[in-house]
Amino acid sequence: MKFAICNEIYQNWRLEEVFAHAARLGYAGVEVAPFTLADSVNEIPSAERQRLRDAAARHGIEVVGLHWLLVKPEGLHLNHPDAAIRRRTAAYFCDLVDCCADLGGRVMVVGSPKQRSLLPGVSREQAWEWTAATFHDAVKRAEDRGVTICLEPLAPAETNFINTAAEAIEFVRPFGSERFKIILDVKAMCAESKPIPQIIRESWPHFAHFHANDRNLKGPGFGDVDFGPIVTALREVGYDGWVSVEVFRFEEGPEVIAGRSIEYLRRVFENGGRPDVAHS
Repeated sequence: MKFAICNEIYQNWRLEEVFAHAARLGYAGVEVAPFTLADSVNEIPSAERQRLRDAAARHGIEVVGLHWLLVKPEGLHLNHPDAAIRRRTAAYFCDLVDCCADLGGRVMVVGSPKQRSLLPGVSREQAWEWTAATFHDAVKRAEDRGVTICLEPLAPAETNFINTAAEAIEFVRPFGSERFKIILDVKAMCAESKPIPQIIRESWPHFAHFHANDRNLKGPGFGDVDFGPIVTALREVGYDGWVSVEVFRFEEGPEVIAGRSIEYLRRVFENGGRPDVAHS
């Protein structure tokens, strides 16, 4: 497993600066929120995509992929009752796949709770059908470009559509595509009734990405979530993908968040799931 960090933690830093700092701390990858680069990925020309990809390579960093996909541009929605909005959203997902691949990324995380929540008058069944149609072309594009789209189950406090890992798996399985999986996120799993290690075991092999954070919206090791059993479960199922730090509270600042997070992750992963053992 390799450690990565999400770039929006570094508020107002240029992406090249994020690459450099993450590399110094020992991260192997950076996960990019497109809204930190432009209002739309279509505003990022091919030359700039190549420049960023080259900058990452110079620092020994992989661009893991993209997340927070629909923050911008405004007005997109996965299951909006207006078919024109759904078509624009579907087309933009294809654009996101291309941008992800152009940057060297292989994972796209679909969270975007506000852009998927059921709107008034829309049933869960109708939203399910519309959302599946919205993803149809993007999954095909992902298969062509070597990108895996990962649907993220989120807590009911964030969205009213697809709240558990089991629901997310139920959604992606009918596509029958190795390029449409789910992601597991520690903060989100804290909202489920099942223990996190159980969710991990029951969700394998349907998840292809993993976000490390805490129920308090901070980084791993900043709260009371014990990553020991989480590490054990990930190893038991044979997960060998990215463990990417994603936080939602930034008051400690990027240097402290990034540094303490990777220190904790190294300690817990290298010591058999025991975070209390000092890292040498």
